[in-house]
Amino acid sequence: MVKSEKYVSWNPFLYLKHQTMEYNILKLEIREQVALVTISRPQAMNALNSEFFNEMNSMLDEIQENRSIRVMVLTGEGKAFVAGADIAEMSGMTSEQGYRFSKYGQDTFARLETIEIPVIAAVNGFALGGGCELTMACDIRVASAKAKFGQPEVNLGMIPGYAGTQRLSRLAGLGNALYLILSAEMITADEALRMGLVQKVTEPELLMEETMKLANTIAAKGPDAVRLCKQIIRTGFHGGFDNGCRLEAQEFGDRFSTTEAIEGLNAFLEKRKPNW
Repeated sequence: MVKSEKYVSWNPFLYLKHQTMEYNILKLEIREQVALVTISRPQAMNALNSEFFNEMNSMLDEIQENRSIRVMVLTGEGKAFVAGADIAEMSGMTSEQGYRFSKYGQDTFARLETIEIPVIAAVNGFALGGGCELTMACDIRVASAKAKFGQPEVNLGMIPGYAGTQRLSRLAGLGNALYLILSAEMITADEALRMGLVQKVTEPELLMEETMKLANTIAAKGPDAVRLCKQIIRTGFHGGFDNGCRLEAQEFGDRFSTTEAIEGLNAFLEKRKPNW
């Protein structure tokens, strides 16, 4: 159990700044320049509850404040990445409570999506419902060959609540989003790869090795350039091609006055590794 000076909930669906927080669900391990965050609630298949969202907000602050961290990796403990939202907590909610639970999850995933550093999901097992939505809020998804993906909410007479109706169509296309959400079909990692929902599939025993290899590859690049690329790509994706191009040109020009870019260009010409 790790203590952190961040957020704690005074009501199940709202968080505020507080002196200390004890991590009961999330585990944080710093491996040089990579933050490995593990969702550890295996007895509940890592189901997402309000405590998880409190802890994730705290964890994101902690990681963002540590400028030595260049990449974040998110995975699950046990046989699930995240098997969905916590049905036991949802059962009996009022409409207002349901709205807050959805909005809190959406806001938390938006924070994950917009954190400066790249976030890689290492999908070790079931990523269903809120779990699938969580992977989609990450920048890159690496999946075990045993992983399963799906949005089964309509089986319960419910709908996705953490922006799944919006992110899935943007990542996998309109037809695939409608197919997966309306049928509630669970698909394999290979099918998710074909749809563009994941970027790489590995053998189960190689998942963390391959994910950490990717994370370390990214961490070795110019850190400010990596952060800018993430920002510009997402800005253009959500805000339009022309806006993205304008931002790209501006930031491209500005790089020539930075010590990072000067070092990178000189290192290339001098045939050596850059010293970031």
